[in-house]
Amino acid sequence: MSSTPPVIGICAVKERARWAFWDQTAHLAADTYVSAVQDTGAFAVLLPVDRRDPEKLLDRIDGLMVIGGADLDPAVYGQKRSEATENTYRDRDEFELALTRGAIGRGLPFLGICRGMQLLNVALGGTINQNLVAADGTNPHRRIVGTFVGTEHDIDLDPGSLVARATGEEIHEARCHHHQAIDRLGTGLVVTARARDGVPEAIEVGGDDDWVLGVQWHPEAGDKLQLFEAFTEAAAQWAGSAALR
Repeated sequence: MSSTPPVIGICAVKERARWAFWDQTAHLAADTYVSAVQDTGAFAVLLPVDRRDPEKLLDRIDGLMVIGGADLDPAVYGQKRSEATENTYRDRDEFELALTRGAIGRGLPFLGICRGMQLLNVALGGTINQNLVAADGTNPHRRIVGTFVGTEHDIDLDPGSLVARATGEEIHEARCHHHQAIDRLGTGLVVTARARDGVPEAIEVGGDDDWVLGVQWHPEAGDKLQLFEAFTEAAAQWAGSAALR
């Protein structure tokens, strides 16, 4: 294994932002994602949307993280847009889909969080439930927009799964913020964790040699680093094997 810390590429969000004297478009990621990576000892590098060959970026990183954010454009998974689907950014969708497929193709460790899990599913041919609601019409997985307050809930993780090994748990208290969910599962993926209401909370590629994981909850919003530590360890192993590839 390399003694140099691995480099984790974090897909950035392109949004209007304000800082100091400025109010303009920026490429950004919440500090919670960046800090979670840095706290494991890895380097965190933001990957802005780039119309050029995105796979070339994969040569520069040891692990790929796709974070939360806007809904996916239903056109990328072959569906008509529901009234429930909110803002979408097609450029971001296509950039992250290309990176995700490229990462999986070369065996690069991958972690998708919330939207990132949904994008992983779409990248492998799956679809999204555009309007996740309870019987009473409420959304128990996004109680208040812009906060994780009141969203804590227990998730059952399949024993022996990648997500169970990465978290060190088979019951995990999670924080969530999503109004859509996995519908048809992508090729080669398995659901390895569910909320108590049956909503898929983790998907992964079957196979002991793969470190490809998507979680619907927000691990960066909690106080446990185990999942990120496992991801960094996988990235370090990838970096250490570079000389053999």
